[in-house]
Amino acid sequence: MPIIILFSLILIACIAWYVNKRIKLSRRNKIFSQPLPKHWISVLENSVPLYRRIPNELTPHLHGCIQLFLYEKQFVGRGGMNIDDDIRLTIAGNACMLLLHGRQKRFPGFKTIIVYPDTYIAKQTSHDGSLESVENSHRAGESWVRGPIVLSWGDSMRGSHNANDGHNVILHEFAHKLDEQSGAMNGLPVLKDSTHYVEWASVLNNEFMSLKQRARRGKNSVLDEYGTVSAPEFFAVATESFFEKSTQMKKKLPELYKQLSRFYDIDPASWK
Repeated sequence: MPIIILFSLILIACIAWYVNKRIKLSRRNKIFSQPLPKHWISVLENSVPLYRRIPNELTPHLHGCIQLFLYEKQFVGRGGMNIDDDIRLTIAGNACMLLLHGRQKRFPGFKTIIVYPDTYIAKQTSHDGSLESVENSHRAGESWVRGPIVLSWGDSMRGSHNANDGHNVILHEFAHKLDEQSGAMNGLPVLKDSTHYVEWASVLNNEFMSLKQRARRGKNSVLDEYGTVSAPEFFAVATESFFEKSTQMKKKLPELYKQLSRFYDIDPASWK
């Protein structure tokens, strides 16, 4: 094939890729700008108490994120689960709280959200040397790296409706999705500034070890003890409390609150 023809084909392919990218971006921007229907807002007000707390200036961005979320994500019901607007908006409304900072409008890298009616059973494989064992594990949710999110609707609804207990499985699993955007789910998400990583690692590691100590002493009130399992679980648990127990965290764990406030670029302890 003559060089000129090969060059022309490559150029055409590049132009087609660029045009397609611009079309997709334009479509997303248009969807982001669409106002939410009034009955959707009613669902958010009733089912997502965190929605009622956010300052008015953040509401338009949240609405845009919700529009994109519902456009891009596919909801799949399992175990006889029928997906309706209440389910879709409750999940979207909570998940998009993590995008209020405005630097990001969407959760890339996956498409499917699987919803079970309530706590579901998953197979859990463990190894002891060459011995492999498989056990049933009861779960409220899980996030697969570069794969779907799985949620129990019963647990999701209970966590959403009680916005003061620090337990919100939707926030938890979508925090994992932010975590994995760095290339690995390790409790170290992509930070706004490269100079923040050293301080982030130091503070979160210290708080992780402190949580383990408080859990052993039975003197823990801000963070769920499930955060002692690993660094990724600590970040997800801390995110739950950052949104739902922000005042307590700012008072009792100020350094952790500072890091999460800088990462999410919001100050929920100041919300009325």
